[in-house]
Amino acid sequence: MRIQPILMAVIIGLGFLSNPAAGDDAGKTGPAVLYRDDFNSLDNWETLKFPKIRKMSVYSVTDPGNPECYLKAESSDSASAIRRKGEFNPYDYPVLRWRWKVEKIYEKGDASKKSGDDYPIRLYVLFKYDPKDPAVRRSLQFDLARLVYGRYPPYRTLNYIWANREQDQRYIPNTYTRHAMMITTEMGRKNVGRWREEKANILEDYRAAFGEDPPRSAAIAIMNDSDNTHEASISYVDYIEVSAVPPSP
Repeated sequence: MRIQPILMAVIIGLGFLSNPAAGDDAGKTGPAVLYRDDFNSLDNWETLKFPKIRKMSVYSVTDPGNPECYLKAESSDSASAIRRKGEFNPYDYPVLRWRWKVEKIYEKGDASKKSGDDYPIRLYVLFKYDPKDPAVRRSLQFDLARLVYGRYPPYRTLNYIWANREQDQRYIPNTYTRHAMMITTEMGRKNVGRWREEKANILEDYRAAFGEDPPRSAAIAIMNDSDNTHEASISYVDYIEVSAVPPSP
């Protein structure tokens, strides 16, 4: 993604609501689960467009109404994202689970280079900038962004990526901004074409990535982008689930 990083962050963060609500009750599957989205529709998601990007990625539901439907994310020299409406408290619900698959990786993709900052699929966790939050350090950069764009950008983001090549690091600083950390969840060709179950503790990852506690409000976004590599790929997400840490036996 090659657009100006602070502007991209503002756009991705535009969906933050004033009410740190959790999502819809219809998606809950138990007392420990805040929500589970099985992508029967995209009613709970909004499209995020980026300026200066001439072509948008396409997000759709395969075979709507069928229990076996998935989110389909298609990119061809394009970039855009979708963001789930609403927020959640990562201290109460730090566990993120999902299942995804990619049809191919980007040959020119490389998390260590700006020219390779494309991924066939990634999950964002967006942490809200709120000057009143004790976990947030006040920054003139964020205040200026609000003056220019009318909205604060996210304070930090975790990017769970399907990296295009093998990496020897789990945490890779984003090549455009220090406010984003790339986390190599899957890598390379080994599991291309296979469904992969993933699980992350976003509290632990945030602390490891940034060396501090996160803000108390977060949201989820998904993206398949290829505007740097000018390649094409299709990927799928079966479900996303946000939940609490299970109680000890």
